[in-house]
Amino acid sequence: MKIPLDEIREVPRTVAYVEPSAPLNRELARGAGDFEVLDGLAVDVTHHRAGLDVFLEGTVHGELRGICARCLGELRLPLDAPLALVLVPASVMSAPGGAVREEEIGLAAYEGDEIDLTPLVHEQALLALPTRALCSESCRGLCPRCGANLNAGPCACPAPVADGRLAVLQTMLRSR
Repeated sequence: MKIPLDEIREVPRTVAYVEPSAPLNRELARGAGDFEVLDGLAVDVTHHRAGLDVFLEGTVHGELRGICARCLGELRLPLDAPLALVLVPASVMSAPGGAVREEEIGLAAYEGDEIDLTPLVHEQALLALPTRALCSESCRGLCPRCGANLNAGPCACPAPVADGRLAVLQTMLRSR
């Protein structure tokens, strides 16, 4: 969604729309492919202006389908990302590739006569993704020998043969 700069006033105005999921899913597929956005992203954003600076506040909501990093099972989880950005004209920002000054952290730049919310929404959605997708914190994962899902129960693999050099440590652990 693009908002013309001349429509952004000092008085806050709210915009609600649904961002299509296909472009973001293409970006996600270029990575590990652990997540997919379902049914688009619901975006609620309030914008206003102070001089040349544009302030955006709101939320991004959606539902994700993912693959558990431990058991490789499919999971669904909500995506709720806050959106809080200050956009300044690109001419005010440092040159690309230069060191970021402390006062520029949390700022984004805009050029031209409109602000495209799509890359900003995608960025906030990507930042809100969990580092590792887990179906539950207690997920036991897969057996390293046979690949059985240990959440469904113990596998049929024989117990590992104890290494005699560690027998003393195993005895100490059992005695606790």
